[in-house]
Amino acid sequence: MRIVAVTACPTGIAHTYMAAEALEAAAEEAGHEIVVETQGSAGSTPLTAEQLAEADVAIFAADVEVRDKDRFAHLPQVSVGVKKAISGGDLLVAQAEEAVKNHVPAAAGAPAAATPAGAKAPTGPGAASKVRAWLMTGVSHVIPFVAAGGLLIALGFALGGYQINLPDDSPLYEQILDGGFSAGSITAWGALAFGIGSAAFGFLVPVLAGYIAYAMADRPALVPGFVGGAIAVTTGAGFLGGLVAGFVAGGLVMWIKTWRVPRALAGIMPVLVIPLLSTAVVGLLMYVIVGRPIALITEGLTNWLNGLSGTNAVLLGILLGLMMCFDMGGPVNKAAYTFAVAGLSTGSEGALTIMAAVMAAGMVPPLAMALATVVRKSLFSEVERENGRAAWLLGASFISEGAIPFAAADPFRVIPSIMAGGAVTGALSMALGATLRAPHGGVFVVPLMGNPLGFLVAVVVGTLVATALVVALKTFARRRPVVTEAAGTETVTERETVSA
Repeated sequence: MRIVAVTACPTGIAHTYMAAEALEAAAEEAGHEIVVETQGSAGSTPLTAEQLAEADVAIFAADVEVRDKDRFAHLPQVSVGVKKAISGGDLLVAQAEEAVKNHVPAAAGAPAAATPAGAKAPTGPGAASKVRAWLMTGVSHVIPFVAAGGLLIALGFALGGYQINLPDDSPLYEQILDGGFSAGSITAWGALAFGIGSAAFGFLVPVLAGYIAYAMADRPALVPGFVGGAIAVTTGAGFLGGLVAGFVAGGLVMWIKTWRVPRALAGIMPVLVIPLLSTAVVGLLMYVIVGRPIALITEGLTNWLNGLSGTNAVLLGILLGLMMCFDMGGPVNKAAYTFAVAGLSTGSEGALTIMAAVMAAGMVPPLAMALATVVRKSLFSEVERENGRAAWLLGASFISEGAIPFAAADPFRVIPSIMAGGAVTGALSMALGATLRAPHGGVFVVPLMGNPLGFLVAVVVGTLVATALVVALKTFARRRPVVTEAAGTETVTERETVSA
């Protein structure tokens, strides 16, 4: 077969490319040709018209909406989450083979043929999966703004001090910029960085709402989504308001697109009628009905985050650490990560400590497995030791997916161990008061953190805990070669329990 595939994850960094490699390896092993379009954070190289025309089947391994999906309408399709491609590329290729067997191409100009009798009808993603994909599409577009804005704001504080943002008649950075920029002043450079970062942060909620709506209803939904997000900022509804605006705009445009209109109006619907009607309705709802109640909820959330201290903060750190390490980039991990990123838009001290705890815990799984392969090499295969060498950089860069090969090979020992390490890290980070404005970067953003020493201590202690547990569990339950009497050769036939 000739297979075309698309892989895409919310951050577009690790899962996207790991899934592509897994699919390529599985297709090659099965004797098929495959071309993968990776829709990652660095952009993508679209499949050519020739590749699409010659393809027999399409595989979508994505946790966000696949861009320009209409290109694949003529092909049988297999759609799954990106993590399933990483852990089961061979199963997806087998599903693709089955999809090709059951596919009946439609005649030119005719509607698609029904599923043959006895063949299993293809099932698309459920409602919950669709909502999650729409949400993750918005979050994935927000992350670069948060990263750039957060790092520039942190750099501004580092250069000019925290007094840059203290109100007088106006914040210091506004006074400096209004009075003219002085290239010889460190404080002026700090003010400049803070001003640029603040401008980037101003796009967070509109971008979130706009791209949620875009994922739901394509380009016509961008305008009402962005406008609804901007009104959410104006009314104080913040991140939660942006979520509501995005889903309302997307749902409204999806409904309008089902209208049957005269042919004379069809041409102007996407460029005039849909943007006009949907923007007016979304704006009305956000200003009059939705905005203020959500603003009150956002204010309550901000006050709660700022009020976290002592035992409550530590317990929240434990919970977030467990979530970050449970599935390493999966839905539970992304729920904790999205919660932390949402808090960044409030700028509160509590939200910044949550972001630090989430990043610290997310670094533990790959770092712990990398350290374990060094401490007890005999417990790991040569392939795992090679993965361990790569996991050092992945962990330092806050790419939790670096531990997936280890967890897939031995989930019942690896996952509980790294979850325990993540819980310790989250608790320590919260207790020590580490803060972070950037949603990504790992050790590379440590110089711009609040209490960077506390952050590093939390990561190191959690990594040591996870490493000790995984080594202990693997040591107490190792596969030992057993000599079979009949053949007189060594074969692994059972799992034996041995002492440390």
